[in-house]
Amino acid sequence: MNATQPEQACEPIRIGISSCLLGHEVRYDSGHKHNAYITQTLGRFFEFTPFCPEVAIGLGVPRPPIRLVQCDDGVHVRGIRDPERDVTGDLVAYGEQVSQRLDGVSGYLFKKGSPSCGMERVRIYKPGGEPAGVGAGMFAATIMRERPELPVEEEGRLMDAVLRENFVERVFVYHRWQRLCRGRPGAGELVDFHTRHKLIVLSHDETAYRELGRLVAEAGKGDLETTLQHYIRVLMRALKKNATPKQHANILMHILGFFKRQLATADKAELLDLIDAYRRSQVPLVVPITLIKHHLRHYPDDYLSQQYYLNPHPRELMLRNHI
Repeated sequence: MNATQPEQACEPIRIGISSCLLGHEVRYDSGHKHNAYITQTLGRFFEFTPFCPEVAIGLGVPRPPIRLVQCDDGVHVRGIRDPERDVTGDLVAYGEQVSQRLDGVSGYLFKKGSPSCGMERVRIYKPGGEPAGVGAGMFAATIMRERPELPVEEEGRLMDAVLRENFVERVFVYHRWQRLCRGRPGAGELVDFHTRHKLIVLSHDETAYRELGRLVAEAGKGDLETTLQHYIRVLMRALKKNATPKQHANILMHILGFFKRQLATADKAELLDLIDAYRRSQVPLVVPITLIKHHLRHYPDDYLSQQYYLNPHPRELMLRNHI
C-alpha cells in the first residue's frame, strides 16, 4: 500500500447487523427501522449478515413486546403484557450460538434501545414497571461477552462523526487481522502488522501501544497462538478509545518530523499552521493529512508509506472530513 492511495479490500468485509436496520419487517409491530446511511453508504463497502434474535427464538411477527426486568437474581427479559413469559435463556443461548458463527465477520451493528439488541443504555425496569436503570440488550450483551475483540456499534451512535469514524476504522483493522490469521502468521508477520498500525494505535492509546510492543518483542519466545490472542484483545480494546484532536495533532507532528528537513520553510510553516488549526477544531483532520500526502509524494518515505494511519478506510466515506 502506498500512502497516497486508499486501501482497497481484496475480499468482502462482512458485518453482522440487526435485521430491522436493513428494512426487514421483523419488529414486534411488524415494522422495520431501515437506516439509509448503513445500506446506501456503508453498504458500498460492507456485506451485511442480518440477525433478528427475537424472531430466531420463535417470538414471531407481530409479537407482544418484551423488556429488561431487574430481578433478585439479575436482569431478565420478560413480556410486558405477560410478565411470566421469560425469554432470557433463549436469547443468551442464541447469542452464544451466533457468536460461534462470527469468525468471518469483522464488526456488528446493533439496534439501539432494543431489549435484545441494544448495545447500551437500554431501559431496565423493576417487576412493577418502575425504572431501574439501563444496560445492554440480552443478545447484544452475549455477543459482546463472547466476542470481546469484535468491533461493535449501534446505529444511533453512527450519527456522531467521531464514533462513526472510530467504528469503521476498527472494522478495517480487525478485517486485516482476520486476513493475517488465516495465513498462519509467524512472529515476523506479527511484527509487520504491528509496525504498520503503529500510528493508528498511538493516536488512541500510547500505554496500550507500549504493551503491544512488549507482546511483539516476546512473540518468538513462547506460544505464538497465545500471544496472538492477547495481542488482538489489547489492540481492539485500545482502539475503542476515541482519538482526540490533541492525540491526532501529536501524530501529525510526528509524521512531519520524517521529512521536515526536505520541506521549504514556507511549506513547513503552512503544514504547522494547518496542524495547529486542526488542533483548535478550525479545520477537519482530512486537511492536514491531505497536505502530508502531497509532500510524501515529493519526498517518499518507506516507513510512512506503509502506515495505515494515512489511509485507514476508503476515502469515499469521507469520515475524516467531519472530525
